[in-house]
Amino acid sequence: MRKMLITACLLAGAVLLTGCPKKATTIQPPAAGAQAGGGGSASTLPGAEGAATSGSALAGEGAPAMRSAGSGAGGGGTTRGIIYFDFDKSEIKPEFADLIASNARSLINHPGQRMKLEGNTDERGTREYNIGLGERRAQAVRRALMLQGVPESQLSTVSFGAERPAVEGDNEAAWAKNRRVELVYLP
Repeated sequence: MRKMLITACLLAGAVLLTGCPKKATTIQPPAAGAQAGGGGSASTLPGAEGAATSGSALAGEGAPAMRSAGSGAGGGGTTRGIIYFDFDKSEIKPEFADLIASNARSLINHPGQRMKLEGNTDERGTREYNIGLGERRAQAVRRALMLQGVPESQLSTVSFGAERPAVEGDNEAAWAKNRRVELVYLP
């Protein structure tokens, strides 16, 4: 009798464990206006930003931008540079090494200064995926600054995902400008 009870309990436990719902791995349909992958390689990741870019740099990306940050979450500040990313990537391109180095020197020379790294994506993909990708991008820039000697205490990160586009539009030119991390000096 005791063996039957133990066997029944083990069987019930096995049924419960195998019956647990798994995280869905469905592929999201493209958002309205998203381009179908024609000629380029398309992403196979669920919820990804969309079709891959050619990987070429946009003109003038490496130059530090100077503008006041909007009145969004976190308040003001001055953007002193923007780092752009390839589709579905969080690796920093070599052309942004000088921008990172100059901002690192500025932060090291002014220990009271703080910087917020704002990760962004384009509009394609799920909200959750884009928030995670924006965070990975911001963390990549944070690591690069810390490798240059910037103390962790001077840096903070935030991900806006696709919530704060720099450029409106449903084309690659707009999407490429929205895949970015803004380096914002806090007041």
